[in-house]
Order: sequence, then C-alpha cells, then structure tokens
Amino acid sequence: MTDHLTLLQMNDSHGYLEPHQELFYAGGPPVYRTAGGYARIAALLEAARDARPGRVLAFDCGDTIHGTYPAVRSKGEALVPVLNALGFDAMTAHWEFAYGPEQFRKVAGRLDYPVLADNCYDNATGDLVFPPYTICETDDLSVGVIGIAATIVDKTMPKSFSTGLRFSLGNAELPGHIAHLRDDEGVDLVVLISHLGFPQEVKLARETDGIDVLLSGHTHNRLFEPAVVNDTVIIQSGCHGSFLGRLDLVVENRRIKRFDHELIVVDEEIRPDPAVEEMVGRVMDPHRERLSRVVGETRTGLNRNTVLEATMDNLLLQALIDATGAQMAFSNGWRYGAPVPPGPVTANDLWNIIPVNPPVSTVEITGRELRAMMEENLERTFARDPYEQMGGYVKRCSGINLYCKLENPPGLRIQEFFAAGKRLRPDAVYHAAFVTGQGVPAAYGKNRQDLDIRAIEALERYLLSGPVSADLRGSVTAI
Repeated sequence: MTDHLTLLQMNDSHGYLEPHQELFYAGGPPVYRTAGGYARIAALLEAARDARPGRVLAFDCGDTIHGTYPAVRSKGEALVPVLNALGFDAMTAHWEFAYGPEQFRKVAGRLDYPVLADNCYDNATGDLVFPPYTICETDDLSVGVIGIAATIVDKTMPKSFSTGLRFSLGNAELPGHIAHLRDDEGVDLVVLISHLGFPQEVKLARETDGIDVLLSGHTHNRLFEPAVVNDTVIIQSGCHGSFLGRLDLVVENRRIKRFDHELIVVDEEIRPDPAVEEMVGRVMDPHRERLSRVVGETRTGLNRNTVLEATMDNLLLQALIDATGAQMAFSNGWRYGAPVPPGPVTANDLWNIIPVNPPVSTVEITGRELRAMMEENLERTFARDPYEQMGGYVKRCSGINLYCKLENPPGLRIQEFFAAGKRLRPDAVYHAAFVTGQGVPAAYGKNRQDLDIRAIEALERYLLSGPVSADLRGSVTAI
C-alpha cells in the first residue's frame, strides 16, 4: 500500500512576526530582499493543507518566541495567538527558556500543540519537564514525533535560563522512545524535531537507527537538498521565518520509498493570510511609532551570516568602545538578527541586533586570559566531535587580531595574537568592554563594572556621529 505525507518545517524564526530584510547569496556580493512574516507562512501552511487535506503535518523546531522587541517585551506571550493560528503539530525549544523555565511553561501551556523534549529534566524530581514524544494521525499514517531541545541551555547560556533544570544530549534516551513508538504504539514513521544543530544531528542520525525524518534547527542552515544519513532524511530551513521547508514523502510498508524537498523562500509573491496579518498587526501596532524612528545611517550592510566575524557585531562593538573608551570589546557569536542593508537604521533594527538590551560592562583582563578565552571559544565552535560544539559563531571581537589554524587540536589553534595593535603580552592587563552576561565569561578577568548605559543607548549615541561603517577587518582570521 502506498501512502503520502507532507511535512512542513519552520525553525529559528526568532520572533520575526512581520516581513523583514534577509540576506541572499547571488554568485557575487550578497543582496538584501524582503522575506518572511508569519502571515505569509500561514498562507503557505493553509495552501498545503488545502491541497492535501488530512496528509499534512507542520512542525516548529524552536527559537520562536524570542528575538524581537514585541517578543521580548511580552516574554513570549504576544506570539501565542499567532502561533496557534499557524496550527503547528508540535515544537521543541532553545531561546524559549530565556524568560526562565516557569515563564516558558506558562507560554507552552497556552499553545494548542505540545512542546516536546526528551532531554529536559527537573532537577528536584528527575522527571521530564515536557513530554518526549507525541503521535500524530493523518488520513494514511500514524506518525511518532520525538523532540530534543537545545542541550546548551544549562551549559553556555545564562543560569536564569535553566533554574531547576538540567539538559542531556537526548541521544541516550532516543532509542527507547523509537522502540516504544514502533513496537508498542505501532507508528508507521518516526520524525525527530531537534534543536541540537546540524553537525550534532548528523552524528545523532548516524548513530541511531529508526529515525525516518529529522527536522533540524539551531544552526540556521539553508539546506536546498536534504542530507540522507543512515536512511534518515534531514532538512533545515534557514532562519527568521524567511524560509519554510517542505518534504513530500511516499511511504510503502512503513518505509520512505521516495521523497521530494523544497526550501521555500517566504517572499513577496506570497499573499499573506488576512486573519493572521490582522493578528500580527494587533501585536505590532502599539510599538510602531517607537520602533520606526530613524536613529542613524550605515554605509555597511549589517548581518550575522559569517562565522569568524560579522558586520552587525562590528557595529555593536564599535559602539561599546565608543561608550567606554576601552581598548577592545567582545560580544557573543549570535546568529539571529535580521540584516540591515546600507542606508537608514531604525530603532527596530537596534532591538533586533540585541533584543534584551543588557547594560554595558567593562573588565580588566590579562593577555594570558584573552588567549585562553579565545581558545576555549574556538573549541566550542569547531570541536571535532560535534557533540562538543557548544556555541553559535566565533566570539565577536574588536581591538584584537588573532590568526588561527582551525584544524589544530584544542588549545593550540591560535598562531598569532595582537591586542591594541601590538603583539599580545601574557602578563599585560587590558581594558575590555562587553555587554553584561555576554562576551566575556565570568571565569575571565577581574574588576567588572556595569555602567549606567545599556546597549541600545550606546548604539544610538554612536550612530549620532553620522553615517557609520562596520566592514569586516580581520579580527579573527583563519590561516
């Protein structure tokens, strides 16, 4: 018997309710075009469901309710009615924990579909906080769906994200859930929705039998062709809601016989769903006047699409140095943040760059600590064992230049290191700026000070000086 199933995937939308600028590669310099918007995503979901009634399942791989001003201001709650209108069948999580576990539980309880995580445990009881799986029934098939949340929540994120919780990798738990779903529940297919990141998920699929489809998240990969690993079909669909992944399956005797995949660009040709567009408008309208204010101009296109250094973070770091007079500045290697083309910069752009608006801080740090900090960060980014990769991109830096061999063993990647224009001196003490809780881990430096200025204000002050440039300048160079 031949059965059919369509899977639709959204991942890493980061609270981008409305259309926004996105970066696209074009065989030369990248270009910026408008993409995304939940009303357009709703239209795509509805069209798929109308074309194949009873044979469509839609999933959200997380990083959904955090990342923009209205999302953060409401602690994720503003997005709930819109997400319920999209009608996903299940989701998993990462930045959802940024508001603290209790707030996330509150938001999750208002969703019309389950949050799944086979690897998030209550420290006090040892129990799972969220169900590990659900079963979705279509006209043709019974589909077991397992979720794995980001394992790094309690390892590299602020402690408030994981108060009372612990996170495993989720791989040890997986075979038992697969066996239960197949043998006891009699499902036809097993789908894994994950926020571990593409390198980790490829290794997971290679080690774990019985996963038919793996919907990947976290690393913002735009997979135009699925990866097939150990008979598992893996897709990931960009970020910011600029893309929607579609996987059409032909199933025979509980096995995928054939599949077709499309990475759909959520572009201006898609007519938005009117009802969802109205809902989004109700969320955004109270903030439009504040967010539409032009605060400056950039000569450089700002984005976070590059691994070693990014123009968007260069702007932030330049603002931190300008606000503090520090010799250097650091920030996390975030992936999220809708691009800003050359031209006007609005307040909304600044909130997209750093939506939690933390205070600006300074720290005294030795040359020896700088080297150790950057070696640690390079290992967390490029560890040979994907399960040891614990970050986003490389830590963003200004005021230093380091040259590294990424293929070298841990702790031995940095070949040359310059600080404040001179070769790094191990015992010298340097004055560094960062944003509180991000950029310089607590293990490094001393005499930390939180200043009476926050990141958004520092950016606005810096932009007042006139059109700014934030070009790539080789702060971290792979040689």
